[in-house]
Amino acid sequence: MKIKNDYRPKGWALHAHSEGRMKRSVCLLSLLCVAMAIASGAQTYTALANFDGVNGTRPLASLVQGLDGKFYGTTFQGGPNNWGTVFKISSAGELTTLYNFCEKTNCHDGDNPAAPLVLATDGNFYGTTDGGGGPNHGVIFKITPAGKKTTLYSFCAHARGRCGYGPGPSPLIQGTDGNFYGTSPSGASGGFIYKVTPQGSFTVLYIFTHFEGPDGALVQALDGNFYGTTYQGGTHGGGTVFKITPGGQLTTLYNFCSLTNCADGANPEGALVQAANGIFYGTAGEGGATNSGTVFKMTPEGQLTTIHSFCTQTGCPDGGNPVNLLQGPGGNFYGIATVVAFKITPMGKLTPLYTFDTDPNEITLGTDGKFYGNSEYGGTNKDGVVFSLAVGLGPFVETVPTSGNVGTIVNILGTKLTNATSVSFNGTPATFTVASGSEITATVPTGATTGKVVVTTPEHKLSTNVVFRITTVMP
Repeated sequence: MKIKNDYRPKGWALHAHSEGRMKRSVCLLSLLCVAMAIASGAQTYTALANFDGVNGTRPLASLVQGLDGKFYGTTFQGGPNNWGTVFKISSAGELTTLYNFCEKTNCHDGDNPAAPLVLATDGNFYGTTDGGGGPNHGVIFKITPAGKKTTLYSFCAHARGRCGYGPGPSPLIQGTDGNFYGTSPSGASGGFIYKVTPQGSFTVLYIFTHFEGPDGALVQALDGNFYGTTYQGGTHGGGTVFKITPGGQLTTLYNFCSLTNCADGANPEGALVQAANGIFYGTAGEGGATNSGTVFKMTPEGQLTTIHSFCTQTGCPDGGNPVNLLQGPGGNFYGIATVVAFKITPMGKLTPLYTFDTDPNEITLGTDGKFYGNSEYGGTNKDGVVFSLAVGLGPFVETVPTSGNVGTIVNILGTKLTNATSVSFNGTPATFTVASGSEITATVPTGATTGKVVVTTPEHKLSTNVVFRITTVMP
């Protein structure tokens, strides 16, 4: 019989956020709480649902929007077995538990999910748990929007991590080949990068050897390669940015802490974002002018420029210790720095948007223009809360997948799409079918080129925030 423990994911223990960083975060939180509620009347925070243990507790991962317009996520603990749940929630706050982990003997179905789910091209969600499975090192699973779960692979302890340990908070991404790619900060050596097919065939692509701790999701770039970060390691011990081919050949592009006192940043944790011009944007959790983290941009060749250092003003109105960025309308980026939601332009102009009264996880931008997220210990029961945050952004659409050949069938997610009149790929009209008010299926048309997808409705002209990449131009 397993004993229920209140613990952080195994991968987090490997690159444990240093005591110094935690002290800075506590100090920063105190300063920000003194200057609470910087939000204006145009910014509205709404608590959508409170966890109570029975329906889950301690949500650690960000949410993902499904084809039905609802948001899907996990709780690290709670549910009947207290080993975590998968849930969905509407924008109005209707929460439904889809799956309770550890339903099988010895938790062979997994336990303690810590990473975000990913919406795949088949309309299902794929994710990982930090524990459970045969050897109790976590599993990779698939779950339908209705809650039917299938375990695809069980992580295991093996010489040099060939089977791998649990992935902790590192999420999967789906590559252009239809397979899933992920990282684990733990293992027999220093973490690893892996590939898994939708059927569960598992391959280790690369093993780190010095406890670098690859952290955050990979991103597949316009060149077809994957880019990511390690939390530590590298020439100066402050982490790295790397590139890895689909075949597993890894190249280190940048070593953090190359400047005095790590002025260029240190300990990156989140995924990179690639802008339409090919430049990558990301965050470092520490380093910078005040050792409170940075936002940086980097060329595909590895030339890095710091565009913002956090906490350079009295009271730290911009927060600190950022984790992830996401791309929004107008080419701007959004993120969370301790308890501050912020916007930052590609040139580095940062605007605080909202100060939370409890430390939130990463946020997701819904197609209705609102941010959705959760907090691990917030809410009326201190078991976690799901919230929305409106900051005045308008609706948009997004595609699954974000790239494809001419003839590829693409799911388009949005809001109030029922009366859509046209769909175009970078100006080229496409045939489409309205599946529901939140989903359109369209076929990439002949003559389409890389660019944004636009859906026209009687009320709006809705565009994607990121470009749709045409992978092969047909004659």
